[in-house]
Amino acid sequence: MSSSRPKHPRERLIVALDVPRASEALRLAEELSGEVGLFKVGLELFCAEGPELVKALRRHARIFLDLKFLDIPNTVTGALRSVLPLDPDFLTVHATGGRLMMKAVSELLHTHRQQGGQTQSLAVTVLTSFDETEWKHIGHTQDIGTSVLSLSRLAHQSGMDGAVCSPQEASQLRAHLGSSFCLVCPGIRPAGTDLGDQVRIADPRSALQAGADYLVVGRPITAASHPREAARALVASFQ
Repeated sequence: MSSSRPKHPRERLIVALDVPRASEALRLAEELSGEVGLFKVGLELFCAEGPELVKALRRHARIFLDLKFLDIPNTVTGALRSVLPLDPDFLTVHATGGRLMMKAVSELLHTHRQQGGQTQSLAVTVLTSFDETEWKHIGHTQDIGTSVLSLSRLAHQSGMDGAVCSPQEASQLRAHLGSSFCLVCPGIRPAGTDLGDQVRIADPRSALQAGADYLVVGRPITAASHPREAARALVASFQ
């Protein structure tokens, strides 16, 4: 995993293209080209536009394909085989899929990389839209921090390359899982910006100091009147 560590501050910025159409995604990609490390393509955009858009976006930045697969091991690995020809830099599965699912994913991606691919696996732990109350409403008895650590440990033991967690959990994961386990943190909000549907948040510098390798930022950049300048200002705040 160390070979994919970001070397320049802008490489640590993942911009979430959470928009419904290719035209808007490509407009943002062209404006942000050279200013960000990766573009995140999630369910909304991928379901609307499919693989061809991912190929077009790769002309402007690396790709984080955030589809959060969750199913039995055979179904998930089958789905991954369908998207691996795109060779995104990162893709996501839910850690709640369990050890057998994540182990199957890890083995599939290990083979993919041996054949010349580059895709790294990330385990999604607890979505940043959850607070403690909502987490308990769906039947969990452990607090969020304990759950994130447990799921991340399981991902690490299963051979996953990293985890997606909120910046509030990054420091404990870094302390327990070491420097080679990649941490990607959504829920990044510069001071004074709208929280949207994010609950467990932090500002960019705090998240990096806590141990995040990559920060996912959406609306503070994509909804800005000048996205390129907003991205530059955000990267400048990393240092």
